Amino acid sequence: MLANFSDLPNDSRIWVYQSNRKFTEDETSFIEETTAEFLKQWTAHGANLEAGFEIKYNRFIVIGLNQENASASGCSIDASVHFIQQLQEKLNLDLLDKMNVTYYNGPHIAHKSLTDFRAMAKNKSVSPNTIVFNNLVNTKEEYLENWEVPAKESWHNRFLA
Repeated sequence: MLANFSDLPNDSRIWVYQSNRKFTEDETSFIEETTAEFLKQWTAHGANLEAGFEIKYNRFIVIGLNQENASASGCSIDASVHFIQQLQEKLNLDLLDKMNVTYYNGPHIAHKSLTDFRAMAKNKSVSPNTIVFNNLVNTKEEYLENWEVPAKESWHNRFLA
């Protein structure tokens, strides 16, 4: 069951998929349409899942699931990952590689491999105050409060020593 993302409770489970590049306008429209269709039919053991999504900065797909009525099962999570894999293939994107870092480089959003980010930290090209996207957030509340944070306040901090 498709819900408005902003109406989901703060304890809703969140999945953040970051793209290796910015979506085009046509890609954003396609992602919005197909994600809405997927979430309308997303179920766990036959129970409809109340879920919503948003596209942030034409680079992130954020899916939220209200677990008050029904929680995602292994099969339903597999179905959502399969859906994301289909988007990757159709649009030639990388949405599932967790070994990449997305951060603000001035007013722009940059995307680097973890290895490159580590080297940039060592060379002081990024600082503890560089705003990073912490895609390990688990709930909507964490997403709203701790998704865009200084590197020193996220798991990225380990590379700044």
